[in-house]
Amino acid sequence: MASPDSSLALSDALQRAAARLAEAGIPDPVVDAELLTGFVLGSGRGGVQAAALRGDALDPGDARRLEELVARRATREPLQHITGLAPFRHLELRVGPGVFVPRPETEVVAQLAIDALRAAASASPIAVDLGTGSGAIALSMATEVPHAQVFAAENSVDAFVWTKENFAHVGADNARLAFIDLAQAFPELDGTVSVVASNPPYVPDAAIPRDPEVRFFDPPAALYGGADGLDVVRVLSAVGLRLAHPGGTIVIEHGEWQGAEIRELLAADGWRATATHPDLTMRDRATTALRP
Repeated sequence: MASPDSSLALSDALQRAAARLAEAGIPDPVVDAELLTGFVLGSGRGGVQAAALRGDALDPGDARRLEELVARRATREPLQHITGLAPFRHLELRVGPGVFVPRPETEVVAQLAIDALRAAASASPIAVDLGTGSGAIALSMATEVPHAQVFAAENSVDAFVWTKENFAHVGADNARLAFIDLAQAFPELDGTVSVVASNPPYVPDAAIPRDPEVRFFDPPAALYGGADGLDVVRVLSAVGLRLAHPGGTIVIEHGEWQGAEIRELLAADGWRATATHPDLTMRDRATTALRP
């Protein structure tokens, strides 16, 4: 992108980076080029855009660093793995190999859980996030509903490294993390939980995720949920009935085609008022229900 001994106009560097990413099939090449440049410069996208308009230049070292990062992104390595960060609602989470990268659509799932938690009658309601991964849903609930007590369970060793780091970084005093399988999680809370939330693995085993970032980089244990994708959802239904108090809410993320099946599954187990909710792209993304 630049010769070893010369600077490069930032606008030119952005154009070259975006062109290379576009050739690699990156969905938003300009955005990724700006984010990678911002990562190199320690700036946000707005700062990069302003610097490009001013006519700023990249020094040779930064230009080489950007070229290296663009080359990695062109292999479809997730942007979040390259920067080590994933924005989620108001949080900035640490992520990398071994943990599922939180997606924007899960922010809607977190909102459903937060709304239910805020509506709980208790002065100090309890919420549980089962299979918390990076901690995105649990830490959103803990920081946005500070009067709640939030418990999170994760049983992947690789993911738990990142979960612990995020819990330590966010530092929410009302959040607790446990290394435990979700099926056995928190028996001491049985019958006391206002909100049970989860983004479980829900891709059918035979399905192939479209995006290379998902297919090759997200941990399989966070993706695949059995022949119909609902094996873990069935467990969640039973665990939720154990944990939730009467009137408590369960919130489960799922694929856009799974809402009807999950409503039927939850209703058959005894949950009431099942409802499926769309994400911001109007695709079905989460199903909620109330414990009788």
